[in-house]
Amino acid sequence: MTSVPIVNIGENLRIIGTAHISRDSADVVKQQIAEWKPDVVAVELDEGRLSALRNPEAFDEEALSKVIKSGRTTLVLFQSLLSVEQRKMGLEVGEQVGVDLLAAIETAEEADIPVELVDRDIQITLKRAWKRMKISEKWRILYSLLGEEPDEEDIDVETLLGDSDLITQLMEELRTSAPGAGSVLVDERDDYLAGSIEELRGERKVLAVIGAGHLEGVSSRLQDGKKLTSDEWSELKALPSPNPFWKFMKWGFPIAILGLFAYLLLQGNYEQLLGVAYTWLALNAALASLGALLARGHPLAILTAAIASPITSLNPTLAAGWFAGAVQMKMAKPTAGDLQDFLKLDEFNLFWRNRVGRVLLVTALANLGSSVGAYLAGTAILGTLIT
Repeated sequence: MTSVPIVNIGENLRIIGTAHISRDSADVVKQQIAEWKPDVVAVELDEGRLSALRNPEAFDEEALSKVIKSGRTTLVLFQSLLSVEQRKMGLEVGEQVGVDLLAAIETAEEADIPVELVDRDIQITLKRAWKRMKISEKWRILYSLLGEEPDEEDIDVETLLGDSDLITQLMEELRTSAPGAGSVLVDERDDYLAGSIEELRGERKVLAVIGAGHLEGVSSRLQDGKKLTSDEWSELKALPSPNPFWKFMKWGFPIAILGLFAYLLLQGNYEQLLGVAYTWLALNAALASLGALLARGHPLAILTAAIASPITSLNPTLAAGWFAGAVQMKMAKPTAGDLQDFLKLDEFNLFWRNRVGRVLLVTALANLGSSVGAYLAGTAILGTLIT
């Protein structure tokens, strides 16, 4: 008898709760497709994650450049951090992350059974989770991921793979330690998965393959007959709306600083203008370069961050980290091996040792330093003028 949990909801819907790094889960999925003969197989994937599973080596220098230019560096780092433990366990048992989902898709395709992707776009999920989290939650997750746990508290990989209740418990702990992230990564995805699977039901036999941590939430929603309204669907699929305050600050702050420079220039108050300009240049340059330095960036990348920050802080469409990251990639060009090692990401220090990780860190930390520098410089300038 298999330890992989299977839940039947009516005669035409069966859900398998799998572990994404478990060969046993993959074997059970294949067996169920062969024996139960569903009309459609639903898998907990979106187009982006499916593409990554099928082409694990597709991440190249061009893709890295697009990440930097599109301003998605922070989200990529966030996604990488969330995946570290799962990738590490996958390496320990010698399995690719997502082996169960790939098995479902490949087996269904061999049997000429339609496959439906029932998970939400990963970019929407990450953006909603990042937006929902408080600063304290972001720090708590980072600390828990980077912190070393005592050996006696380590969870045995084989125990984890064979215990769906333990996986559920870990998901519940995420909700407790970071409610903002938990509500998006667990609750919202349970709603979305259940809604997507419900849409496939009817006269067809549906076999759904989802992570064991989502099995209880999804199956209970389907058993209760809970259906999402059109408004609820729209909300789940929507990107988080920007905070009006930060949107105002993004444009209002640079305009105020530029207006101040213009006012002092027109007034002929050159001495104060020089003092204000020096404060702006010094704090922006110092903190942006400090961010790049903490990322162990190339000296020219650090210099680029220092030069770019005072300028980009006055232009909301630009960011100092973009330029610093581009220089870092140019001066320490990632090799094909670096790209593949980063995709494995089984150690946190790869963010610093690996050239891809370092490009992402230089970009993110230079941007963070630049933002902090601009805020401190602006408040210092305004405080000096007021007094």
